[in-house]
Amino acid sequence: MNLFDSLENQNKQVPLAEILRPKSLEEYLGQNQVVGENTAFLNLLNSGRLFSCIFWGPPGCGKTTLARLIATKTSSDFIELSAVNSGIKDIKECVEKAKENLRYNKKTILFIDEIHRYSKTQQDALLPYLENGTLYLIGSTTENPSFQVVPALISRVQVLMLKPIDDENINSIVEKGFKYLSEKFGAIVLKQEVLDFIVKYAAGDARLALNLVENSYFAADYKDAKKNLTLDILESLAQEKRIKYSRQEHYDMASAFQKSLRGSDKNAAIYWLAKMIAGGEDPRFIARRLIVCAAEDVGLADPNALNIAVNAHKAVELLGLPEGRIPLALAVAYVADAPKSNAAICAVDEAITDITSGLDYPPPMHLRDAHYKDAKNYGFGVGYVYTHDNPEYKQQFMPDELCDKKYFKE
Repeated sequence: MNLFDSLENQNKQVPLAEILRPKSLEEYLGQNQVVGENTAFLNLLNSGRLFSCIFWGPPGCGKTTLARLIATKTSSDFIELSAVNSGIKDIKECVEKAKENLRYNKKTILFIDEIHRYSKTQQDALLPYLENGTLYLIGSTTENPSFQVVPALISRVQVLMLKPIDDENINSIVEKGFKYLSEKFGAIVLKQEVLDFIVKYAAGDARLALNLVENSYFAADYKDAKKNLTLDILESLAQEKRIKYSRQEHYDMASAFQKSLRGSDKNAAIYWLAKMIAGGEDPRFIARRLIVCAAEDVGLADPNALNIAVNAHKAVELLGLPEGRIPLALAVAYVADAPKSNAAICAVDEAITDITSGLDYPPPMHLRDAHYKDAKNYGFGVGYVYTHDNPEYKQQFMPDELCDKKYFKE
């Protein structure tokens, strides 16, 4: 090691989140649905069996940590790549290392962070080596693999969904962080409100929580020969959070929004509206969802709901944000409170199903277009009675084969 390398190592500041990364599955907090006692995943690991998988979950939920612990548990060589700055050349180098490991009866785990960023070609390059057992893949992604990972790769791996870490475990992680820093650098005075603030701010992200623990510890005031951490210091360090809003969350929020409107829960609908706005969603998309709900779920029970929703869309286009949030909120309240009827969508869907399944008939002769020369020579329009001239006259408008069919249920 030369002098430069020595100085670089001395000056290197390892983040607290890296220092406190669990060393065993017993230390791992959260994700009990995956690694809890007697889960299928843990039983497989305890039996020494390895399989390729993709961890799908939000930032800071423990995807990378769990991958490393699996490698330790199974005594496997752990090779880590980031899809941001690696490619097929790097994959081939990993394959060669895996083949060398096989000569010594050692398994290889290739961990690819942000695997959804790989192109189709890069993902396809992994397939033959998973197929023949050269290596095992663990991918991590914050995006829904169903949208971002090619089907051929999905079919060769297990997708495991990880959740944000619950508040109780985040609190334990925060306390562990302060305990480590206190033992290493000196005691600190903490109030419960400080811990509660960090837990709430982290919102299930352990890395975010520990970063704030570390920064706030060294930013704390000295008082009576001890560090004293106050809410004021925390709030000055905790910048406004960027709302997590991935492509999957775009669909999930829209789904929750429309279902809340359908269920007449205007408070929930306003919450999802606010979350979409805070996440940077296009307000015109939100307005379109409102229009759909007003037509599909309110429908004939209150036709004015559709007018309200359409006008909200126009208002949003005129105003933009932030003012556009107001007509959106007004329309949300109206559509949520309105009585509900799905008769229209049920009717048109049933009719479409009938037609596409074979009940595809032409109009009766008397209903066909007769506004051109020779039409009546073919019998088109013959026998039709103009309704305004004789509103009481009963005539058939359905095809003969469906003359008794009712799509709108009484």
